[in-house]
Amino acid sequence: MSQTDRLARIRRLLDERRSVSRQMLLDQLEVSPATLKRDLAFLRDTMNTPIVWDRELGGYRIDPTQTVGAQIELPSMWFSDKEIHALLTMQHLLANLDPGGILAPHVAPLVARLNALMGATRHPADEVRKRVLIVGIGKRSTKLTHFEAIGAALLQRKRLAIRYYARGKGEESERDISPQRLVHYRENWYLDAWCHLRGEVRNFAVDSIRHVHLLKTPAHDIPNARLDTILGPGYGIFAGTAVQTARVRFSPERARWVAAEHWHPDQHGSFDADGHYILEIPYADHRELVMDILKHGRHCEVLGPVGLRAVVAEEIAEMAEKHAPQEGLAHPVSPGPSRMREANNQDQT
Repeated sequence: MSQTDRLARIRRLLDERRSVSRQMLLDQLEVSPATLKRDLAFLRDTMNTPIVWDRELGGYRIDPTQTVGAQIELPSMWFSDKEIHALLTMQHLLANLDPGGILAPHVAPLVARLNALMGATRHPADEVRKRVLIVGIGKRSTKLTHFEAIGAALLQRKRLAIRYYARGKGEESERDISPQRLVHYRENWYLDAWCHLRGEVRNFAVDSIRHVHLLKTPAHDIPNARLDTILGPGYGIFAGTAVQTARVRFSPERARWVAAEHWHPDQHGSFDADGHYILEIPYADHRELVMDILKHGRHCEVLGPVGLRAVVAEEIAEMAEKHAPQEGLAHPVSPGPSRMREANNQDQT
C-alpha cells in the first residue's frame, strides 16, 4: 500500500469514527509502529490535520478546535473522469456565465472554491486546467444581459414580460411568460416557461430575449412531471408530445464510435448480422435530430419513420444541388473512398 493510500485510509477512519485505536490503525494499514508514527506526523505537520490522542477514548481523533490554518487534502490524488469533468465544467460554466458583468462578484467566490479544491493536490489548479481541456462547441457569443432578471423571476415565482426574437422566423414578438426552469444545453442557456400568449409550455433561447421586465403577477406553476412529459421525452431541446421513434443505421466502420455514444436516455442500439449498428431514438421534433444524422454523411441511413427519412432525403437533395459543379469551373478531384477512409481512420484513432 502506497503512502497516499495509507493517508487516505487513516483520514477516512478518523472521519467515520469517534476515535480510532492504535492497534486498529496498525491492523488496517498493515505497517510497523514506526511507519504509522511517520504517517500521523505527516498528516499533522504537512497536511494541517488536527489529530490528537484521546486518553479517555483510548484512540486517535480529529479535534476541530485545534485547527491551525486551512486543512490540506491528500497529495498526489487524481480525480476520476466524472469528477474532473464535473469540476472543470462547473468552472468553465461559471467563468463564461457573465464574464465581467453584473454576476461576476457573485460568481467569483464559487470559482475561488473550485480553484482551491482542484489545487488541494500537488497538481495546482492551473496545471490541471492546462492538462485537461473542456471544449465547448456551438456557444453563441451573445451577452446574457437579462440573466439575473430571469433568475430572480424563477426564484420569486413571478411572471416576465419579454420581447423575444425567433431566429427560425426572423421575427420579434411581445409576450408574458411564467418561467419554470433554466436549462444549459450544448453550451447555451434555455428557459422552459409557460407562454401566456400561446397557452402552452415553450422553450426560449435566453440569448434571443431582447428585453425583459419583471412583473408583480405570480407565475403560473407547471408540475415538473408535466414539464418532463412535454419537454423531456423527445430528442434534443425542442418540445413536443407526439413522440416517434427514429431508426437509424450506421455503417460497420462508423458503428465502432456510435455504439459507445449516448444520444438519448431512452435510446436502444443493436448490431445486425453485417456489423451495422441500428440506433433507435425517441423524438418529437426532427430538426435537431436531422442535424446530428447529416453529420455522419454516407455512413448513416434513416430506416424510419417514413416522414423522417423523407425530410433527410429532401435535405440531401438540396445540398447536392447546391454543391453541383458550376459551368466554367474546374471540378475538384475527389481523393476517393479508400483514401478518405484511411485519412478518417488516422484522425480518429
